Amino acid sequence: MSYAIIGFGNVGRALARAFARKGIEVFVATTRDPESFASDAAAIGSEIIPKTLSEAVKADIIFLAVRFESHPEVARALPTWQGKTVIDAMNTQAPPEELGGLPSSAVVAKAFTGAKLVKGFNHLVAAVLDQDPAVHGGRRAVFLASDNDAAAAEIGALAENLGFAPVKLGGLSEGGLLVQARGSSWAPLIFQDLFKRAS
Repeated sequence: MSYAIIGFGNVGRALARAFARKGIEVFVATTRDPESFASDAAAIGSEIIPKTLSEAVKADIIFLAVRFESHPEVARALPTWQGKTVIDAMNTQAPPEELGGLPSSAVVAKAFTGAKLVKGFNHLVAAVLDQDPAVHGGRRAVFLASDNDAAAAEIGALAENLGFAPVKLGGLSEGGLLVQARGSSWAPLIFQDLFKRAS
């Protein structure tokens, strides 16, 4: 299984550090030349491999950590996303009417034709996501929502490998709404830093 993070801002770097902590190789890409962020990637760890966007989207599992407004540009990198699992780690404060009344992740799913989409890793601010998830005698929770149960299970297993405690919220129209920004207000689970105690 191969992994990529598209976007190398605060959230992308926090995700990259999660992979580096566990020694898992991950491609990182932006719309810029990979040489422009190669030294920042190297500073995180040898597991963080700078790639062009066209190279990174060849991965099996792809995190979207770009600005919400930039996701259509990423989607155009492939004619079809069939066989890919895409994790929507983005947030937007676009009002619901601009999204056609849909959850933001449902809008993203439309752009990534054929992909199995999972909403996740977006409810924590980057500074918290950046921390080791093993805290307070347990593991930091990450919320996952998807209309594809197999994809949710796949990303749940990845979250566990990265040291987090996955919490599945159901489909995008139910669970997705719990972890997205809605206009000028935040959904109930945004910024909720919760932990699962070791049993």
